[in-house]
Amino acid sequence: MHFEHGKILFCAGEPCSGLPLVLSGVVRVQMTGLSGNNIVLYRMGADEICTLSIGCLMTGEGFRAEAVVEEDTEVFMMPRDVFDRLMDQSAGFRRGIMDSYGRRLNDLMLLVEEVAFRRMDERLFCWLEARAEQGFLMITHQELATELGTAREVISRLLKELERKGKLRLARRRIEFTRQFFD
Repeated sequence: MHFEHGKILFCAGEPCSGLPLVLSGVVRVQMTGLSGNNIVLYRMGADEICTLSIGCLMTGEGFRAEAVVEEDTEVFMMPRDVFDRLMDQSAGFRRGIMDSYGRRLNDLMLLVEEVAFRRMDERLFCWLEARAEQGFLMITHQELATELGTAREVISRLLKELERKGKLRLARRRIEFTRQFFD
């Protein structure tokens, strides 16, 4: 199946019809809280399967998040009956699914730890630092808030503080890192 940038693959509450394997492209899986803020749970790239779909297929419950195509994406969709049959009959397939599920669960536990136990200014700085090598980022304050699971206003305030300290220069959809950022 081919999906274009911006397409929503599934929404919270929908039933899962199969297991997607991303062949090319990028899909973002995010959750919306009661406040209306989003947080990115994970991304799927080439040769990755959707962990949320695994959970939905195993429990029979609907999705608790949504998946949005970030880059045009090709996906192989394994039908539910094939997934069930392979889980029952193939130890190798079952092991591969559980390995993938375990790795993603570990990543999600790290995300919970970040959200629960680190201050937002620290999380923001670490996120920026991990992407600073090119010298700038093309991202909106809202997109950054979604990445970190907070409100746009919080991100805007923290970015303005970094700009005031001379570590960044802010422009529309652009964050430029200064030499002071790296000191």
